[in-house]
Amino acid sequence: MYIEKNPNNSSGIELEKLFSEITDENVRELRKRYNKIRRWVIADFLRRNARKYPEKTALIFNHPNGSEIKLTYGQLDQEANKFANAILNLGLKKYDRVAILAHNTLHHVITIFGSAKSGTIYLGLNYLLYGKDLAYAINHSETKVLIVEDSLYPRIEPVIKDLKTVELFLWSNQGANIEPPKDWIDLDNFYKKGSNSEPDTILNIEDPVQMTYTSGTESLPKAVVHTNESLIAHYVGTIIDGDYKPDDILLNVMPIYHCAQRDVFMMPIFYIGGTNILLKEPNVDLILEYINKYKPTMLFLAPTVWISILRHPKINNYDLSSLKKVYYGASIFPEEPLKELMKMLPQARFFNYYGQTELAPYHTVANHEEILSCPRTAGRSGLNLESRLEDENNNEITQIGVPGEITARGPHVMLMYFKNPEKTEEAFKGGWFHSGDIAIMHKWGYFEIVDRKKDMIKTGGENVASREVEECIYKHPNVWEVAVVGLPHEKWIEAVTAFVVPKPGKDINPNEIIELCRKELSPFKVPKAVMIIKPEELPKSPSGKILKRDLRDKYKDFYLKQNTLK
Repeated sequence: MYIEKNPNNSSGIELEKLFSEITDENVRELRKRYNKIRRWVIADFLRRNARKYPEKTALIFNHPNGSEIKLTYGQLDQEANKFANAILNLGLKKYDRVAILAHNTLHHVITIFGSAKSGTIYLGLNYLLYGKDLAYAINHSETKVLIVEDSLYPRIEPVIKDLKTVELFLWSNQGANIEPPKDWIDLDNFYKKGSNSEPDTILNIEDPVQMTYTSGTESLPKAVVHTNESLIAHYVGTIIDGDYKPDDILLNVMPIYHCAQRDVFMMPIFYIGGTNILLKEPNVDLILEYINKYKPTMLFLAPTVWISILRHPKINNYDLSSLKKVYYGASIFPEEPLKELMKMLPQARFFNYYGQTELAPYHTVANHEEILSCPRTAGRSGLNLESRLEDENNNEITQIGVPGEITARGPHVMLMYFKNPEKTEEAFKGGWFHSGDIAIMHKWGYFEIVDRKKDMIKTGGENVASREVEECIYKHPNVWEVAVVGLPHEKWIEAVTAFVVPKPGKDINPNEIIELCRKELSPFKVPKAVMIIKPEELPKSPSGKILKRDLRDKYKDFYLKQNTLK
């Protein structure tokens, strides 16, 4: 009989019985017993690659002070360990939230991995938000540790007193010459005191590791929770479907607080041992300079940024030949500029990702050949996902060209909407995740996204709930009715546009509406234009429902006919 020398049997099951039967109870106990040997979690990426590629550059970041920071996988792993141990020394518990408001910085990357190593949950805050929008996410998530980049402090300063759950405020010094409040602690001084050894934490594949807020179609955003399992299943899919290789160099331009840049690109490249370059924020001049200097092989940009590069007055002065793989997503890429870009970068293969935050986030992907055959395609289901179209009764639609809601199931579906069981149940009805987007299917399983079931506007890659903007406009005393839609725009792809009907006998100046929205909303949510219309000009169904599709169709050329971008 085998005699156990180091008992670690928390369930009390005899060792022989534990190995003699395969039961749910025994499987759970064996997974717990041998967790460290067979675990598969995000916290292990850096350490594993430090063993495989000890001298390989993992990350390049140009600090605003002018210094170039290059870290090998071993060095980055040690920095993340220091952060994790410093957090654990505070007494934080597993799954406590650690939030960061920052651009693409070294501190941001260390926070992502350090939180994963400590067993806490990372929350990246949208740096385009202001005041109450930030306070909502911090309070709703019950954040315990808040990290704020110096240049972004003015965005959150007015609501600091309203943050009820934060126990520690950390200051990320990026050279903005702003003095931190007296009760804030410098992040470098805080985390560099931690041990650089691997934290002794129990981590499991099913553990929640990340929280992301998505505005969806509601006035209040929803908190999407992802686990190690959902994210790693997603990373594996992106690596295969996007043709990522360990020798790839990725230039990270779009914000890493957003799941698209972070989880479709940066984290999978860390996973396979490639090199990530961080650009603080999307600046077209710097993007071109970085391509010249670092020769990245991969670049992901929202269509609005790709178009800005295409229209850059000195584009011919830059060598873009290192780009072998070009990626876009977050919103629809207009067909004509896409064709221009493909002509400008003949050496590159193009990929289009479509998805939702709830799916970690990629849902479908179109490769180069598929885009050439059908520029509007969103491609096929991702490697680890299954997709189908459903009608209003949740029945599957199999006919070619018949519109329906695109749904998905598979391992990279979210765990839940935090504190929102009703919306979680609604999204998961019938055993499929419901995206809220309307698609049609082409031959060979291609999907094309044709409309939105929910009144969502995607402007410059950011989600705006039309209802939230409408509710703000309704605060004007002279407003009778309002409809907010997204209209095609050369720069923003979709521009938030308000159609306002005044109360009888009342006049409204469009500037009054815009100023009201500027006071109440984050800048990207403010309408680019306000049109004052008569009651009969607001299209409605027989039941009185406003027909926003009719507004979009009627005014689809409104911005495109203008000579200047708003």
